[in-house]
Amino acid sequence: MPSEAGFSKLDGRIAVSQPALDYVKTYFPADYEVIPNGVDTNHFNHNVQPMEQFNDGKFNILFLGRLEKRKGFDYLLKAYMEVKRNYPKCRLIAVGPGTRLRRKYQRRVKSNGLEDVIFTGYATYNELPRYYKTADVACFPATGRESFGIVLLEAMAVGKPIVASEITGFANVMSHNVEGIMVPPRDEDKLAEALVKMITDKEMREQMGHRGRPTALQYDWNSIARRVMDYYEKTLERIGAAKSAPEAKPTQTSATSEKI
Repeated sequence: MPSEAGFSKLDGRIAVSQPALDYVKTYFPADYEVIPNGVDTNHFNHNVQPMEQFNDGKFNILFLGRLEKRKGFDYLLKAYMEVKRNYPKCRLIAVGPGTRLRRKYQRRVKSNGLEDVIFTGYATYNELPRYYKTADVACFPATGRESFGIVLLEAMAVGKPIVASEITGFANVMSHNVEGIMVPPRDEDKLAEALVKMITDKEMREQMGHRGRPTALQYDWNSIARRVMDYYEKTLERIGAAKSAPEAKPTQTSATSEKI
């Protein structure tokens, strides 16, 4: 965040979502324009090729994000343990950095004899669409403190259904039972229940995947960049008008005063 001195010099302010706006206004109250983040829907599209090593008929559950507590992978792993017992032909693919917690999760996987949990580590930007394409469902179980659901939009752009925590940052970009299923955060039982629905109802998950692409297109960078540019231009016009306006002359008033 900027310092108070730096903030006072800003001529325009953009927040990426209402949750982000609510948070920043607590510390820096002012007028803001809400313009969301964008997604490159040409890069993230349904025509990419899946990862060959995971294209073996198993149901692929994808987690994509940093392995840190607020991303909620701990709850997903617990949910997967339950799902795997009843639907053995499924796989959990965790994509993203986070060495310390990855080692913890790997120990838990080993101690429980849990199969088909893959930790890929860091993935490049060019690899991400292929991971989404590989997934049968993308799962984002964050516990909170998410101002925007960019990973949800990436998955939607590739045409994948989503299971995600019902938090404000995610609810801004998807709707429950439309592009996917939203569940209470930190609830591995509801998470497992949602994953089972995705596994057992192919028609439902395909419909949700089809609905996701049009939603993602609303956030395509072409339209988002235009909104940002429009805001810049309006801000510059306002600054120019303020500088060219004649200074108001002080109004003469009576010099009398009264003590209270």
